[in-house]
Amino acid sequence: MKKVIAYLKDESGQTSTEYILLVAVVAMIVFKFKTTAGSKLDGLTQAVFGKADKMVDGIQTE
Repeated sequence: MKKVIAYLKDESGQTSTEYILLVAVVAMIVFKFKTTAGSKLDGLTQAVFGKADKMVDGIQTE
């Protein structure tokens, strides 16, 4: 019984456990907003390359 109590009071691995939990929370946030960020990034790249295509088409027709 004393060994169990001593094990529960031991805090040597507490910091690494906190870091693991923090990484898990960050990973969950990334997976949750992955589709939202992906669609916004896709929209942004389509807008930029759409403007670039129009500029190139304007140069070729002149």
